[in-house]
Amino acid sequence: MTNIKNKNSGRRAFITRSGLALASFPFLSKSCQNSSKEPKEESSETSFEFAFLTDIHIKPEMNAPKGFQMAINKVNELNPDFVLTGGDLVYDVMRGDHKKSESLFDLYKQLIQGFKMPVYNCIGNHDLFGIYEESPEDENHPDYKYGMWERHFGDSYYSFDHKGWHFVTLNSLDVTHDKKYKGFFNQDQLEWLKEDLKKVNNSTPIVITTHIPMICTYSQLNGEGGSRTVANAFEVFIILEAYNLKLVLQGHIHWKEYGDVNDRFQFLTGGSIAGNGWKGRRHNTKEGFVKIKVESEDFSWEYVDHGWEDERLKAENRAI
Repeated sequence: MTNIKNKNSGRRAFITRSGLALASFPFLSKSCQNSSKEPKEESSETSFEFAFLTDIHIKPEMNAPKGFQMAINKVNELNPDFVLTGGDLVYDVMRGDHKKSESLFDLYKQLIQGFKMPVYNCIGNHDLFGIYEESPEDENHPDYKYGMWERHFGDSYYSFDHKGWHFVTLNSLDVTHDKKYKGFFNQDQLEWLKEDLKKVNNSTPIVITTHIPMICTYSQLNGEGGSRTVANAFEVFIILEAYNLKLVLQGHIHWKEYGDVNDRFQFLTGGSIAGNGWKGRRHNTKEGFVKIKVESEDFSWEYVDHGWEDERLKAENRAI
């Protein structure tokens, strides 16, 4: 059984976070235990699977809904216990335009009704409302920055437990004085994490999900200045030092990357559902998602192609 722990715990918070609030109000009154999206029961209490889908970039154009539906169908075929997302659910709301931004989140929420299992969402930079200079709305708007996300999905950082594992989704975004996004964990969130972990046994396996990577080789491999990681990620690692951190799941870069840090924990940058904004591969990483299989305290993973590249190329050939 999945047990959510956050500032707004309970089934209404779960329904909001997963995007199910788009459904009718009578559904909200149902117990999660009676929902068809309750995690499946396994014969083993320590064995389960979940899917990690990141950088979905949903929009009406470029057949994005069709491509995302293909990913949903593939996930349902694999039938994991639940889905984690890695941020950038929509493209995009940073530039404001309230009506258009609302329509993007509504489209995303409508599409994820197709999943046959629970969905736990993570916020990405493209999900921050009205933060860019060109936005017609500014910081005085109630939906500014995290506001629109929180209205649709609930808290931007939270945790839940599943079959002896503790899952923590973090908000890795903040906004600079010159109206750009940056990777940063604010102090309130760090204090919340400390309190959350007080309820967790030191031996419990932990998975962190974040949009901006906490560890990434992009800059080293590409020779670019700056950083594509969370500036103060080290603070989270210090907080977790006495705990059994197993895996950090991350997105943003649109490529596939995996590493083992000094036999302490592993990290996985999970590619992208949308690739290069639904135009093809980015960094030569094929569009796809990650399926993770947990057995006791160990896990294995595979990158799953949801078929969008073949479908896109067929459509391009038909157009010639």
